[in-house]
Amino acid sequence: MAKDSTFDYVGFWPRAWAMFLDMLVFILFIVPILYAIYGRSYFKSEVAVRGPVDFLNSFVLPSAIIILCWFLCAATPGKMAISAKIVDAKTGQRPKPVQFIIRYLGYYLSALPFCLGFIWVAFDARKQAWHDKLARTVVIRQK
Repeated sequence: MAKDSTFDYVGFWPRAWAMFLDMLVFILFIVPILYAIYGRSYFKSEVAVRGPVDFLNSFVLPSAIIILCWFLCAATPGKMAISAKIVDAKTGQRPKPVQFIIRYLGYYLSALPFCLGFIWVAFDARKQAWHDKLARTVVIRQK
């Protein structure tokens, strides 16, 4: 997708802010559920996963919600808050479902080496993180 004057690629700090907002939404949603099921002792435990409900609530549900938001809106709540959306890097259109799946799986690759894949946004000409490059997507907002 050639850069034109109708949009900007979204850079590191706005995307970091969007990710912070997404994490805040998930914490406000997930913590009360964990507290209701496990009580206060859950938050004092050193055990990583305390059972199937914990795993579903802490890992599966957030993943499903993120991918669903992408399918429906091409953005998470945090990206919507900053008026950003995910588009296909070549066409500028809505990415295909497989691109969203690849993008999500690419999050793990972006996070592995000290979050270098996320930090890459600060140095890339099209502000692509590694997961964007893998999925052939860019994050933009209209001018």
